[in-house]
Amino acid sequence: MELISNLGLGFATAFSFWNLAYCLIGVFLGTAIGVLPGLGPVATIAMLLPVTFGLSPETAMIMLAGIFYGAQYGGSTTAILVNLPGESSSVVTALDGYQMARQGHAGKALATAAIGSFIAGTIATVVIAFIAPALSNIALAFGPREYFSLMVLGLVASVVLASGSLLHAIGMIVLGLLLGLIGTDVNSGTLRYTFGRFELADGISFVVVAMGMFGIGEILVNLENETTRTMLSRKVEGLMPTRADLRRIMAPVARGTTIGSVLGILPGGGAMLASFAAYALEKKVSRQPERFGHGAIEGVAGPESANNAAAQTSFIPMLTLGIPSNPTMALMIGALIMQGIQPGPSVISEQPALFWGLIVSMWIGNVMLLVLNLPLIGLWVRMIGIPYHFLYPCIVFFCVIGVFSINNATFDIWLMALFGVAGYVLRKLDCEPAPLLLGFVLGPMLEEHLRRAMLISKGDPTGFFTSPISAGLLFVAAALLISILLPAIRNKREEAFQEEE
Repeated sequence: MELISNLGLGFATAFSFWNLAYCLIGVFLGTAIGVLPGLGPVATIAMLLPVTFGLSPETAMIMLAGIFYGAQYGGSTTAILVNLPGESSSVVTALDGYQMARQGHAGKALATAAIGSFIAGTIATVVIAFIAPALSNIALAFGPREYFSLMVLGLVASVVLASGSLLHAIGMIVLGLLLGLIGTDVNSGTLRYTFGRFELADGISFVVVAMGMFGIGEILVNLENETTRTMLSRKVEGLMPTRADLRRIMAPVARGTTIGSVLGILPGGGAMLASFAAYALEKKVSRQPERFGHGAIEGVAGPESANNAAAQTSFIPMLTLGIPSNPTMALMIGALIMQGIQPGPSVISEQPALFWGLIVSMWIGNVMLLVLNLPLIGLWVRMIGIPYHFLYPCIVFFCVIGVFSINNATFDIWLMALFGVAGYVLRKLDCEPAPLLLGFVLGPMLEEHLRRAMLISKGDPTGFFTSPISAGLLFVAAALLISILLPAIRNKREEAFQEEE
């Protein structure tokens, strides 16, 4: 009964005129930036964070969430039509989706992606509604020691799941933690690592870091390697799958949804990892595995369901524990803090309209995406043809306006440019910037809980191991690190990420 009353509050919140309007804006923008390679939900949400100042917390989160899961829909369109994934999680969709398009079944592939995404998103929303409150109740028993250990586990998991070199991923985490220390020490009031710049007294804004690393940095990479997009056809027909097609995709959709719902909660690239795992599973259970890579409809249904389910269940640790599972969730935490809300288990009890309104809006957003995507295929096809060198001045313009509007300081613009160059250099060195952003967001919280725990234990570090929950989390983190260092597992991990590329 309590769940029903909570969902009733969620429907009342989500179905208000402005929340519906901003949900529509969010999913439309999300689809559009998913369609346009080179843009992404992280850069887009970072650019739009200043806009959320004038919105209520519920409206702001509903719109930003719509951008995130809408981008998963849009990424499949370019993957299928141009063999150019708009999102990293859509890489697998391109393997069979593009082959279906070459065989004249582009409409069927797009419809399969939309249907699988809708079903997965709907089921994942139900999973959030059931699991999140229970997890939040457990989290209320967490103290500083448990939160510190949980954040250590999250950072370790993001290292393990990051693509590329383990050493690079660890380096990015450490760099992010160091950047998070810049500013005023909370306990002593002393300035740290500001190099005499008063502008850094409050630390570096995560919007500046995100826009620089994922906005400007991505622009520089794309301008260097601007891809020529060759459209197979500008007219897509046959959007309705046959009964036989529907029978073939139902099982892959169910399996992909299950995999995505579980893996989406993990720190790191949950949606991308889920899509690859779903594809590998479908190929393994298929009676004709040789069809995969040559236009198998199951190769579109499974991964698309998995990445959309993972995108939505990634909200669970963010809403219940205040722990981001990916860079987008890190920005969501930033948006909550900007609205004066402390992320964590208290959100459900203190902000029930926000929590349940956001959950219900995900279901509404999935319905909107299903209704929007198929009729607007023609618009998305035309957008794909826009040359990137026409798009990037607009992106830079919005980045500059967004960063300046936060503190009305030109210093932030120069800082964003510096992080943009740094992001470009890091990519050239094969260093993934996502762990850096997670370390940057978690760094101050990690330090705060460490200090609190040490004060409670009077400087005795064994307190982290006398708490069963804390000791268990640290044990899992250590086991993850040790296991990934084993030669056999490390080689398998490297092979998996080579296949992604």
